[in-house]
Amino acid sequence: MRLPCPICGERDRREFYYQGAAVMLERPAPDAGEDAWDEYLHLRDNSPGDLDELWSHDAGCGAWLKVTRNVSTHEIRSVILAREVRQ
Repeated sequence: MRLPCPICGERDRREFYYQGAAVMLERPAPDAGEDAWDEYLHLRDNSPGDLDELWSHDAGCGAWLKVTRNVSTHEIRSVILAREVRQ
């Protein structure tokens, strides 16, 4: 798989480090119980289709990227610098 870095251009996936899904999870209260913490730490939807992910270009410019990737086909839909994401 190749990722198009907005700064460096298209590069091999091995230059990047996958940081996880780009979603905000609501952290349970410290006393929420074992089931709430298990769900928070381990359970994800894992649905086919597009997923927003965070990647860092560790072996390149060091930029953090928001990558929209189809998790079934690995097709890259879009890549932007994470600092450009508007909340």
